[in-house]
Amino acid sequence: MAAAAVLRAAGRRRGLGAPARRAFWGGLRKEEKEGEADKIVHEEKSEPSLICPPPRSRSYLPPEDIQSCLESHVKEIFGPSLPDNWQQTPLKENRLKYRLLAQLAAELGHTVPNSQLHLMCSAEDVLNFYSTPVKDASKFDELCAAELPPNLKITWEQ
Repeated sequence: MAAAAVLRAAGRRRGLGAPARRAFWGGLRKEEKEGEADKIVHEEKSEPSLICPPPRSRSYLPPEDIQSCLESHVKEIFGPSLPDNWQQTPLKENRLKYRLLAQLAAELGHTVPNSQLHLMCSAEDVLNFYSTPVKDASKFDELCAAELPPNLKITWEQ
């Protein structure tokens, strides 16, 4: 503190104004901050970083008895309030809809994504969702495996 006061007084005697003193002292602070920032950036670059997380496996092959499986779950959860055609059972009550979808997800290992939950309005919608197979390959993988013309070649760099 005392040293700073002495330097300020010496600066006033030499005719340095406030902007000159600010530039002198502020310049040192900026250089220190830039040096610290360079160290942090260099440390971050030295650590290995993942560009994107590895894709999770989403493949799903529906079982052959999916219709009877779903019918038994619907009869178990909705009980005596079923219409004659069980596929027309409405899923209006959220508690029952959740129980049905949670049991099917646990049993089949395939969950309905959040973006499609509002589309599940009846048991038929659930049957259509769980009857559709899902491949785990991307379009690029399919292109690499396909027979391509001789003038087209795809190289996949990882």
